[in-house]
Amino acid sequence: MRAWAAGRAAGLVVSAAVLAACSTSPVPEQVPTTSPAPQVKAPKGFSAVTVEVPEELARPPFDVPRQAVVPNGWTMSVWARIPRARLAVWAPDGALLVSVPANGEVVRLMPSSDGPPHRSLLLEALTLPHGLGFAGSTLYVAESDEINVYTYKDGKATGRKTVVDDLPDAKSLDLHGAYTHQLKSVAVGHDGAVYFSIGSTGNITAEDRVANPPRATIMRIPPGGGPARPFATGVRNGTGLAVAPDGAVWTAVNGRDNVPYPGPGPSYGKVIQDYVNNHPPEQVAKLTPGRELGWPYCNSDGGPANLPFIRDVQTNPDGRKLHCARLPPVEQSMPAHAAPLGMSFAQLPEPFGRGALIGVHGSWNREPPQPPEVAFFPWRNGNLGNQQTLVGGFQADDGSRWGRPVAAVAGPDGAIYITDDHGNAVYRLAPPGV
Repeated sequence: MRAWAAGRAAGLVVSAAVLAACSTSPVPEQVPTTSPAPQVKAPKGFSAVTVEVPEELARPPFDVPRQAVVPNGWTMSVWARIPRARLAVWAPDGALLVSVPANGEVVRLMPSSDGPPHRSLLLEALTLPHGLGFAGSTLYVAESDEINVYTYKDGKATGRKTVVDDLPDAKSLDLHGAYTHQLKSVAVGHDGAVYFSIGSTGNITAEDRVANPPRATIMRIPPGGGPARPFATGVRNGTGLAVAPDGAVWTAVNGRDNVPYPGPGPSYGKVIQDYVNNHPPEQVAKLTPGRELGWPYCNSDGGPANLPFIRDVQTNPDGRKLHCARLPPVEQSMPAHAAPLGMSFAQLPEPFGRGALIGVHGSWNREPPQPPEVAFFPWRNGNLGNQQTLVGGFQADDGSRWGRPVAAVAGPDGAIYITDDHGNAVYRLAPPGV
């Protein structure tokens, strides 16, 4: 499996372009251009399968056959069509809730035994709703400017209460509409603490670190409520946010773009595409109180595991802004510009077992493009092993894409459900017998 993961640099796997890979600002729906479906190759242990599409859902890009690369014996089908589908969570009643920030909606999908799920509108007229989470029957919804809770019962969300407000987004007067990463994610800890992301306003906007509230952070609300305070800092855009089986909080981070070359010689401090293509690796980090992930003064380097930090020669040329070598190494990573988005933990059939699922959106500024995929990181004694590709085939050799995964969550039926904001779909990835 890892051999295929290593092969990603050569260009095999999963994605498409409608959001900039390292941006979470919504844009109007774009329908992928129909093009002939290329034949894809599968590594050992995987098969290229035609994505199954019910006739009533066979709109572009599924008006022609599409192939995905999945583990041997697994199947993949289009389960629902949701334009601009983003993050997802399973409700206590067995419905899948999907956020659609571009429409200000949360959509409810109730599985059906005789076809596509029954679709209804759970919430509307929200401000860029993105992250979703449950604590029992309490639903948390992260809008761009606040975190709200609802009582979820009988397929309805009622009794809205705001737990955090006045969060920065593009409407914030001091930002003058400039906010690249305004979408928020949310996760609820085993103890009831609430964690949410505040992305950076731009690529290297160092003023985010001293803003109030600070941007480029993961924030924490203590169990039972109270003021939100920074839990981790220097997190450029921690869209991936999930609680592990042992209760630890993990984040998958969209790293900086166009990082200057830090090595010796005449290229020092210059933006060189060959260097940018592979630097810095995207961080997949375990968070502890006060964790510092370096942005924008320090960049992760090396990998895939236990990545040290090196100084950013553009923002921290003399190392005085932040002593990078003193920062604890980052536990895991994925290739630069992979653009990890949704993150969840799940129990998969063997040979996978328990681990983290991450929707990899794919690059916007890499040549050749970093392909999208659904990635799997095995859970090993409280840590994550190296990245493996669970689903691929969304990107052709020429870089064109028909789909772009955002999130993957395990369903109560044992299948994995994958949102795609480019293919405008929710897929059902099913192991044998499911």
